[in-house]
Amino acid sequence: MSPPENTTVLIVGAGPAGLTAALSLAYHGCRDFVIADATVEGQNSSRAYSINSATVEALASIDAADGLLSQAIKAKSIRIASRGSQIFEAKFDPLKKYSAYPYPLVTPQNVTEVALGQKLKSLGVKVQRPHRVVGMRQSENDSRITDVSFEDGQIIRARYIIGADGARSLIRTIAGIGFCDPESPNLVSDVFSRMVAADVTFEPEPTGPLTLEGHLNGTVSSDSFFMLIPFGNRFNAELTRDEKPTTKPVFRVSCAIPMKNGEPPHAPPKEYIQDMIDTYGPACITSDSSLNRTPVKIDQVIWSTRFRTHSAIADRTFTRLGAAIILVGDAAHVHSPAGGQGMNLAIRDAIFLAEAVTKHIQASAEDPDVDDAILQEIAEARHARALETIDFTKKLLKLASLGYDPYAWWMPFSWASIRDLTLRTLGRFDFVQSSVAWGMSGLGRR
Repeated sequence: MSPPENTTVLIVGAGPAGLTAALSLAYHGCRDFVIADATVEGQNSSRAYSINSATVEALASIDAADGLLSQAIKAKSIRIASRGSQIFEAKFDPLKKYSAYPYPLVTPQNVTEVALGQKLKSLGVKVQRPHRVVGMRQSENDSRITDVSFEDGQIIRARYIIGADGARSLIRTIAGIGFCDPESPNLVSDVFSRMVAADVTFEPEPTGPLTLEGHLNGTVSSDSFFMLIPFGNRFNAELTRDEKPTTKPVFRVSCAIPMKNGEPPHAPPKEYIQDMIDTYGPACITSDSSLNRTPVKIDQVIWSTRFRTHSAIADRTFTRLGAAIILVGDAAHVHSPAGGQGMNLAIRDAIFLAEAVTKHIQASAEDPDVDDAILQEIAEARHARALETIDFTKKLLKLASLGYDPYAWWMPFSWASIRDLTLRTLGRFDFVQSSVAWGMSGLGRR
């Protein structure tokens, strides 16, 4: 069924931000909306994997958390180690004092999208796919309406447009909104400017504490940072939809690629990922017998990608081009994956901004000349929150990228060794572990 020619709200993009915006609109009483996405259903990949406490709370507030809670892994801790020994572990139990959801949910992004999409479908809403926007302009007949053109020639006229169409947002571009790093573009070391991520299985299956579900594992080395996230086999059907099915446990691996190694390939193959693991990964998943008593090798690469750890933010989150245009998710801001904040900020953006849209719709019904104060206020608040998050992730990356080379001849220690010693020492105290858990929870940056 084709979408209608006229709608109150048009949501462009059906990733986590767009789907959540639709759920928020429906929850707050707006049902006159269209959500369209350029891709065919099921084409989205694994990507982000963590939903923090603040985001689960926000989803629960619009009755959209149950599907995720029933499927996801509830994380217990985050561990930081060198390749030889553990440096620090922060458990998430202290969050019980602050939230009904005292844990990050570990779930691949495509599984998150399925859960949100199923909830939306249960409300009778269908995502229009594939439906690609190619242009938009202010209506000649109504100064508060925008005509949005699609690739198939259809035009949808909308009073509100929620741009959830990603970092290369066409909505943002046509609206004339700039997109750049807010400040200190060189704060993060070039060591972490390129990263590779993959979902893999191993043969034989690795063993040890780092391979157990519910733990987020980071490994620091002289010029890299490596993450290992055990998914178990609960997401296998969704992760291997277009690949060879497997019953083996799946692991997410991600790694900063040093500049000296050159540009990673577009979709890194098994050999590249294996070398990355053997060089920078924890001993329990390497094929190096000198590090691992039971060497393991990659059996299957289910998905892999490369990306850059840059930051950028839209000049503004709200503007008008006839219709009110609101940006959410990567269309509004991007930053490094440090701390797992990206998808979380996107989802909370969508919930709060869509609620503001419904309030503005209701106010407009009573007074057609109502101003945009409702929208402007929440847009400025979300813009400020994005700036805080960008600053937070840059600081995390700066801390993680400290090198192990001695600082100077007169100081035979490195900044990284000082960092590790500090974490080993202070990490024994409950208040330090609680502070780390709080920082990752997003509860202080809703």
